[in-house]
Amino acid sequence: MAILLHIESSSTVCSVSLAQTNQLIACSELDNGYSHAENLHLFINKLLKENQIHPSQLSAIVISAGPGSYTGLRIGFSAAKGLAYALQIPLISLDTLQILTHAVIKDVPDDALLCPMIDARRMEVYLALFNTKLKTLIPTKPFIVTSESLKELAQINNDIYFFGSGLSKSKPLINECIHRSCYIEQLSTSSRYMIELGYEKYVLKDFVDVAYSEPNYLKDFHFTSSKK
Repeated sequence: MAILLHIESSSTVCSVSLAQTNQLIACSELDNGYSHAENLHLFINKLLKENQIHPSQLSAIVISAGPGSYTGLRIGFSAAKGLAYALQIPLISLDTLQILTHAVIKDVPDDALLCPMIDARRMEVYLALFNTKLKTLIPTKPFIVTSESLKELAQINNDIYFFGSGLSKSKPLINECIHRSCYIEQLSTSSRYMIELGYEKYVLKDFVDVAYSEPNYLKDFHFTSSKK
């Protein structure tokens, strides 16, 4: 019996789930801005205590590795690596865009394509393109949304379903450029969506190095200073 702890901190949502094999036991999450530093360990302790699970009973830690918020990913990864190291259990890393896609695959036609979009700066998003078998057609990458950049997607003959936090600002241009566009509105990140993918990797022993693994930031973090 495998008990896995799942951590999602790549967005404004701070989310933690417990699962036995690939079945959800409990989830605790809050979308309250970037409050991960205050809530993440509280949620973990709360779930373990309420479900009478000792940390030593955990089989692995599953982390949403990005792309997404630099600060959120750093906090989530630090917590996941700390637990995995202290408990001497495996660490499993999942691509955040793949997690979002897995959440909606059952809701779209078999021949559809899926394009998750995570909001980044200005008109930039992180996106990827998958089919309904979760095969990667366009790898996760930073993408500036313009009429020109959307031409690659516009040439695809399948219906393309767009979703994620980058959708709202991109939708006007997508409507203009891509005639076979479809939308899944108001889909937020959640550790609930990680459970099946995390267990698949656990069974395959597809683990990452606890000491050297890092979030998938995709681009450098830039500090800004206030003007005096």
